[in-house]
Amino acid sequence: MAYRILGRVAAAALFAIAQAGLAEAAELKVLTTPALTEVWHELGPKFEATGHKLTIAYAASGAIGKRVSEGETADLLVSTPAGIDSLIKAGKVADGTNTPIASSGMGVAMLKGAPKPDISTPDAFKRALLAAKAVAYTDPASGGASGVHLAKVLERLGIANEVNAKAKLGRGVPAGSFVVKGEADLAIQQIPELLGVQGIEIVGPLPGDLQNVTTFATGIPLGSAQAEAATSLVRFLQTPESAAVIKKHGLDPIPPATPAKAS
Repeated sequence: MAYRILGRVAAAALFAIAQAGLAEAAELKVLTTPALTEVWHELGPKFEATGHKLTIAYAASGAIGKRVSEGETADLLVSTPAGIDSLIKAGKVADGTNTPIASSGMGVAMLKGAPKPDISTPDAFKRALLAAKAVAYTDPASGGASGVHLAKVLERLGIANEVNAKAKLGRGVPAGSFVVKGEADLAIQQIPELLGVQGIEIVGPLPGDLQNVTTFATGIPLGSAQAEAATSLVRFLQTPESAAVIKKHGLDPIPPATPAKAS
């Protein structure tokens, strides 16, 4: 009889633990820059193995700020640190949650197997852009960091009118997709976004001081009912295992800040 009672107690305890685990499981909506698309494809299922569920929505960093400012809800944002900071100041994101997790430079891609142009210097890059029948990049008006930066580069090189007359501007689609469809010779975007397109290959990074390294950071909206689970997700993204996946997909992981030692 004692064994039966103990068995029932143990079963009840296991049931309570299971129920507690279910109660702690959360459904998280992540609103993120497309630069981390391939990272989410790989890390999302691994995080979901902990019991949580993720819904991933993609938008350019500028669009994320606009959507949240206009009332869209999410449990975790991944944008630029400046974008997260603006939302903190606007009272949309919790102060202290602006956490850098990765950075990426911009690159140039072309159809796989096609002759690679020289882009090793700013002058060579300028010649390659002028020689291309069409150049694809993110529409600056969408708020995408790579598009905004390239628009400035074209102005600096003095070829904005010539390139934009034949440009294919992407909104919500990878710039590399225009190359795959034969609508552009070159695609310029964040390197991770280029790596995610089948059928193209990287020519190289933007040369010299034309390069722009973008940092990506997380932020937890004040309206999230799943702030604790969102914090767990941020910590998950900072683990060595996640860092290896982030690096594999063309980004540089940013390790968590080390607390300062008391003097």
